[in-house]
Amino acid sequence: MEKFKTLLNFVLRQHTTLGYSFLALATAGGEQLFSVVVFSCPCNSWNFIYSMVFLLVPALVLFLLGYFISNRTWKLFTGCCINQAKRCSKRITLRGIKIFVQITMGVLVAPVTWICVALLNGMIYECGMSGSYNNYLNTFCSNSSDKKCHQNLYYVPCGHSSLPQSTQTDIRQLLHAQSQIIGWSLIAAITVFALASTCIVRCCSPVSFLQLQFWKTYKEKENEVLEKKSVEHAKEMAERNVKSFFESVAPKAFKTPSRVAWEEISMLYNYSETDQYYSTIHKYAEKKVGNTHVSSTFVNVDVPAVLDFVDGSKYPADSHI
Repeated sequence: MEKFKTLLNFVLRQHTTLGYSFLALATAGGEQLFSVVVFSCPCNSWNFIYSMVFLLVPALVLFLLGYFISNRTWKLFTGCCINQAKRCSKRITLRGIKIFVQITMGVLVAPVTWICVALLNGMIYECGMSGSYNNYLNTFCSNSSDKKCHQNLYYVPCGHSSLPQSTQTDIRQLLHAQSQIIGWSLIAAITVFALASTCIVRCCSPVSFLQLQFWKTYKEKENEVLEKKSVEHAKEMAERNVKSFFESVAPKAFKTPSRVAWEEISMLYNYSETDQYYSTIHKYAEKKVGNTHVSSTFVNVDVPAVLDFVDGSKYPADSHI
């Protein structure tokens, strides 16, 4: 179990295609499992509603969950109601909207994957469309003498409709074909959009390819070291305070970052062409060397999209590229 947890944490830390691929594969596997185990077409007038709920509600849950597990979401919103640096000036609002859109692009990976896999499978679409009136299915009933032809369409997904077997087969093949065409068209559109946006973002990169790779490596290692040091520091502080409590003695002097210091490294990253900092912690450390205070009241709205990963932390949804 621990080995699986370690592997999962490693994959989720990746700000590359690996993280997105793992998330997409996990979502695709989950959709297939739900389709086999959970999905069961009612084969009545509820066909359309049931199918749409099964198709869209899990996608909505995955969409909202993506926001929830994204550290970048909480970095953007935490303290924005009371923090002067995050209050709604025009410049900060524009930066916040830009970042929220970027987060959303990453969050969409799981729900879109769910919808695409469901459409390629065809079961949900077949059930839903058999419960709705449309021109394609009306052609099967237009020349039929069965007055309950439209009602019998409800039972086609379950295989016990009174329509001729050949007609049922034609209907199911047609609906499967429509579902897969929509699914592949959606996948193609998303792929083209992803490639085009990535090319544009990389084309506008202010840093070279090798420096960008180094930057990503640095940020990943910084996150690992910060998490490790935070655990060690918290443990030492807890041991010191608990020891003081049980032994009824004054605690020893213990240095810990101030609230202002935590606030400064928690601010959104500001890109500068003159002062090259790889993160807010890097900026804080360099300013400390110069014995100057880091200003946290200015937020630069023109941060290159290729550097969006700097504000991320653990999950694929935290990274745009």
